[in-house]
Order: sequence, then structure tokens, then C-alpha cells
Amino acid sequence: MNKSIAFLQSINTVKEIPETVLSRARQSLLDYLAVTSAGAKFQSKKIKEYIKFAAPEPGEFTVIGIMECLALKEAVFLNGLNGHALDFDDGTNSGIIHLGSPIFSLLLPLAQRYNIKLEDMLKAAVIGYEASYTMAVTIQPRHKELGFHATGTCGVLGATIAASYMLDFTEEERFQAFAIACVSATGMLKVLDDGSELKPYNVAKTVLLALTSLQMAKAGFKGHPDPLGGNRGYFKMMTGQEDIELKQVLLNGTYAIMKSYTKPYASCRYTHPSVEAAIHLRNKYGLKAEEVERIDIKTYSLAVNGHDHTEILGSYSAKMSIPYSTAAGIIYGRAGLQEFDEKSVKDENVLSLTKKIHVVTDEKLSEVFPKIQAAVVAIKTKNGVMSERVDFPKGEPENPLNDEEFRKRYDELMKYAGIEPNIGGKIFCFVHKDGVTVKDILKFFECREEVSHE
Repeated sequence: MNKSIAFLQSINTVKEIPETVLSRARQSLLDYLAVTSAGAKFQSKKIKEYIKFAAPEPGEFTVIGIMECLALKEAVFLNGLNGHALDFDDGTNSGIIHLGSPIFSLLLPLAQRYNIKLEDMLKAAVIGYEASYTMAVTIQPRHKELGFHATGTCGVLGATIAASYMLDFTEEERFQAFAIACVSATGMLKVLDDGSELKPYNVAKTVLLALTSLQMAKAGFKGHPDPLGGNRGYFKMMTGQEDIELKQVLLNGTYAIMKSYTKPYASCRYTHPSVEAAIHLRNKYGLKAEEVERIDIKTYSLAVNGHDHTEILGSYSAKMSIPYSTAAGIIYGRAGLQEFDEKSVKDENVLSLTKKIHVVTDEKLSEVFPKIQAAVVAIKTKNGVMSERVDFPKGEPENPLNDEEFRKRYDELMKYAGIEPNIGGKIFCFVHKDGVTVKDILKFFECREEVSHE
């Protein structure tokens, strides 16, 4: 059987989207807008240097967070770069993938170009989430074990498919866009190592490649009749195995977007169970950093590899470190944006506590992942050992942020980004309005602050 056709046919069954799912999509969009705006602020110096050197053509397409309108390809690229800059965007543990940042980074400028209604864009986003997630759970965890970043390799497929639905591509055009996206798929996890700052680049180039896939298909270029299957197909390249069984769409009876998490802590999701357990223990026992002699953390194997380092080389390195994130949780009682800025990650108190933390793999916790994303934190002081286990950290579908918690997170991100509270509030209200277009939302992000090309 042609695996590519089977995959696209399964995605095509995601038609009638319930209002509860669209409501979650609105929240996902708000999350993306806030995270991307904050991401642009976080790396504003680098973005200004990029613009200075690249001298991108001005255009009509809004770049979230830098208040500049640029050409289409530059807009989608920078949206992706800023959307993942903080590693604060949504995703799923079961797919080991960030879902929203590639999809919304592409859909927003295209919806702006074609004056798409907000609800139509959200429906396309739901389909894109389903495509990215279904492909990711089909090839994980082998895909990650080989060193691939699924946000890039599967995200390009989901973003391409989402946009093809939003723009009413024919079935033939959608297939060819998908085939081209399969050829484009790329993303290596080496971007996590040794102080690298290129993890957001995997999203940026993914969005740009998705846009190019759409443009190539619309121009009439044709790909392989089954890009997923065969000895040199996507499955073989991404897993080392040709005989891969596709997972079902709407796996376990729920939409992928309903399976996504919203992060309360500004670090890699693998760190969150440990951070949360440490904060609970701090608050429960009034724990002080100077009382700690040693901390032992047991968690699932995929969380340990690449996330157990105690040498912190900068903000990105800190975000990927279970020891640093846990130490920040104990010292500050939180692990937000401020705890991972370039000043905080050099704080000797946090770094000293980080060195006392030891992370190991637990076989039983590994066996139950991804159904349960657990960590056990044991803190030794001169008065004894205190411990706590967290199975579902805050923000997971099993332990979601409530409306008040989500709004607080949104407002804090917008404030960090320098967006005035009344503007942030209007954006929040507009996303929940009926009958608005994407242009109605993006007007709040346009050209309020000039970014020099000089």
C-alpha cells in the first residue's frame, strides 16, 4: 500500500471540528502570540543584527514581536525563530515534538495575505497539529534516539498540510506539497548540546521549507508517488526502518491539539516534573538552598540524555538542564523567564546548588513514559531526606492550567515583550470574537516600533 496516500487520506477525515477543540485552538494561538512576542524580546539584539546584515525587503507581512512588516519568506522565518526562542511553546511528550510554533508561524502570514477568517485558520491549525503529531508518534522514540528533532522533521509536514487546507489546495496540490515537504524534512538534536543557540533555527527553517513546499507544488513541481515508503523514503531515513506502521489520527479518541501541554516553567519540558517536585518540597518544608547537601533525581531515560548536565554555558544550556532548572525552582520558588536570563544563569548560588544535583535513569519510570511523565526528587539535608514524585507536571492535559493561570501567564509574557496591557487585553478579546479575520489580530502587532536596517 502507498503509505503517503494512506496518511493523507487519514488526515482528510479530520473534518468536523468540535467547538471545544476550536476553543483550545484559540488558546493555543494566544499562547503562540505571547511566547513569540517574548521570544523576539529575548533575542532582540540578535534579531537586529540579523536584519542589519540581511537587509530584508520591506513588505506587507507582520513579524510577531518586532513590529516590522517584511516580505513573506522573511516573515515566516523570523516568526519561527522567535516562536521557539524561549523553548516555551506548546508540544506533546508522547510525540516528543513542539506543535504550534511551526504551524502558526506559517499560517498567520498566509492568512494575512489571503484575508482568511480567524476560525478558518484555526480549523487548518487543528488539522496541522494532527498531521505533525500523528507522524511524530509513528516514528518516535526511535527518531529521537537517532538524533533527530521532530519539531523540524515532522513539523514541516504538519505546517505544509495545515496551510494546504487553509488555502483550499486540490488533493493533487496537497499531495505534491506533502511530497516536497518530505524531501525538505530536517532537524538535528545536536542543537541542544554544548551551549548551542540553534534550537529555534530548526523551527525557523522548518517554516520556510514548508512555505517553499507549498509554492513548489502550486507551480506544478511533482514529487515521488510515495515519499514516506520504500528503501529511500522518509520512514527509512527517519527511523532506519522501512516497515513502519502508521498510527491512527485522533489517537485514543482525542485531537492532537487537546493532547498538547502549556508550559508554566521556561525550560525544556523534560525538566518540569523535577522542577515542580522541588518547588513543592521547598514550599512544604520551607527549604533553603544552603540546607541542601545533595539532590538525587530519578526520571525516564529520554529525559536524562542531554539534560543531566551541570556545566551551564548560557541561557539555552540552562533551559536544557534538569539540575539547573531544579536548582532555580528551589532558590526562587519558580522557574520563569527571569530565572533563565543571561544574568541569572551566572548566579553563583544557583550554579553551586546545580552541582549538588545528580540525575539518573529509572527503569520503571522509563517503562511508563509517555503515558506518565514522572520524576522523583529526593533532597538530603542534615535533618534527613525529603522526597516527592510528580507524574503529570502542571500544564499537561491531565493537569492543565486553569483560565486564571493561563491568563496570568499570557499577561506576564506580553509584559516581558513590552506590549502594553491594554493592547495585550485587546488581542486576547479579539481572538475570542466571532467573525474576525487574522488581519484584525495582526494589526495590533504592526509597525509600532521601528527596527533599523541601517
